[in-house]
Amino acid sequence: MAWIDDLLSTFYHAKWQVTADQAIYWREIVGNAFGLGSALFGLRRNAWAWPVGIVGNLLLFTVFLGQAVGNDQGTPLYGQAARQVFFLATSVYGWWAWQRNRRRDHGAAVRPHWAGHRQRMIFIPLALAAVAVCFLVFREIGAGFPVPWWYYLADSWIFVGSMLATYAMARGWVEFWLCWIAVDLVGVPELIHFGYYPSAILYGVYAVFVIWGFFVWLRISRASVEPQPAAVQPAAA
Repeated sequence: MAWIDDLLSTFYHAKWQVTADQAIYWREIVGNAFGLGSALFGLRRNAWAWPVGIVGNLLLFTVFLGQAVGNDQGTPLYGQAARQVFFLATSVYGWWAWQRNRRRDHGAAVRPHWAGHRQRMIFIPLALAAVAVCFLVFREIGAGFPVPWWYYLADSWIFVGSMLATYAMARGWVEFWLCWIAVDLVGVPELIHFGYYPSAILYGVYAVFVIWGFFVWLRISRASVEPQPAAVQPAAA
């Protein structure tokens, strides 16, 4: 319908004029609001974390492509944009897994626990190798943009770290919060440097919830493995 197309087009191009020479797309603000909502649902182990996150991923994908899709906001952040695509796929898996767990465990969407030694031996070297590969790929793709070398390294870690964190969240690993902390430590300075201020603010706010979420999941994981007191046996007659 024509009015729907007009509405979507208006929203796509809508900006908040912060100063005379600084504007922010509303897509970035709304997309990050959905991202924060997803984090809050994840903290509460609610399966709605996944569909809410998907909406935010779709909006932010169009934002981080920057000048590559005609946005006049800033330099394309290919790592930031590419991870939104992975989020979509992982969110579908996470939504399915948490819904399955809720039906199987009669209400618990996920039971937080630490990854095993075998998983760490696989995923840590794999993540390091993926960062190196992404660095080369992103540098080749963005050869036409005047950015420093560290930009490609930072974007590579943000991309890989986000993938690892999202997959770990779907599996219920406590480590996923630590991955997000490491992503935020790199992501906030990068976003500020390239002018994506709403996303930088969201990352900063999100970091507070990430630290909080880590301790919440850590407490739950410890409670689930604490030995239960043995039942008192009645004395023999």
